[in-house]
Amino acid sequence: MSHPRNAVRRFLFEPQSSIWLTALRIGLGLQVLFYAFSLRGDWLEVLSQENQGLIRRDLTEAMLSAESPFTPRVGWIVDIGAYLGLNESTALWWAWAILILAALLVVVGIFCRVASIITWLLYVCTAKSAEVLSYGLDNFTIIGLFYLAIAPLPDAWSVDAHSRRIPERSASLHGLHRRVLQLHMCIIYFFGGVAKCVGRGWWNGTSLWRALTRAPFDVVPPEILIRAALFLPIVGILICVMEATYPIFIWPEKTRLTWFVGILGMHVGIALLMGMYLFAGIMIVLNIAAFGPGFAFNRRRVVGDSSHDRNDRKIQNSFG
Repeated sequence: MSHPRNAVRRFLFEPQSSIWLTALRIGLGLQVLFYAFSLRGDWLEVLSQENQGLIRRDLTEAMLSAESPFTPRVGWIVDIGAYLGLNESTALWWAWAILILAALLVVVGIFCRVASIITWLLYVCTAKSAEVLSYGLDNFTIIGLFYLAIAPLPDAWSVDAHSRRIPERSASLHGLHRRVLQLHMCIIYFFGGVAKCVGRGWWNGTSLWRALTRAPFDVVPPEILIRAALFLPIVGILICVMEATYPIFIWPEKTRLTWFVGILGMHVGIALLMGMYLFAGIMIVLNIAAFGPGFAFNRRRVVGDSSHDRNDRKIQNSFG
């Protein structure tokens, strides 16, 4: 009875290098920066209650309140700003500026814990208050930011790591947090692949055709898609197989690189063929953080000879 328990403990708490957390921290920080800058021109139009278009923040937040009154939203920020004597537009621009600053601190690794929590909360507020415009990008970014907020920060590459000593037990904590992220990614891809396999659209190429021809994702001209119509079923089947078998073939060393590169290639294709750069970016960041260390980051780092660097290299060489 003790052997299975020990095996589970070894699987969950296997000591890991903090390089996975470095990839997650920098990747998510850059992701939020690109997201915030992409919305700069539409920030007030999307989030202002004074907007009289079809998509209004007060209606979105009313629906959000019906689901859960505790979900963070932009309205809370506006109310705090009003208490401080700020009008709505000024409060919204302050929220944008703080989001940018917090994301920059995350990338650099200064005040990692506080910056990651602030980034997560502000992103949740923005995404939930504009939920009508959101899609998988926001959900996956919120998931990634949550993992970052609870992770054993700071990692060895952060500025914070040079101002405080990283405890030895953090290696096991890194193993646990990274393992949970890995399992989560397996669940996401497995059920996404199974859902695609159920219908005929991905087997005969029609779902892929519709995805590539639907505005605003119709980046590729239709005449090119017509010429490549024979390849659409093949690509659709490959996507179904890669996603549904992700939890099986991403773990063994012999097949991990193939599935890892294949999944990253799929997301690069989504970015180039559909213009979904931010969605592709967050999925690439999560995959690199979850399964990149071990072969993508297995080389010895050329950095200063600090105690953090020596400890991190020792753990990394021991456990890959």
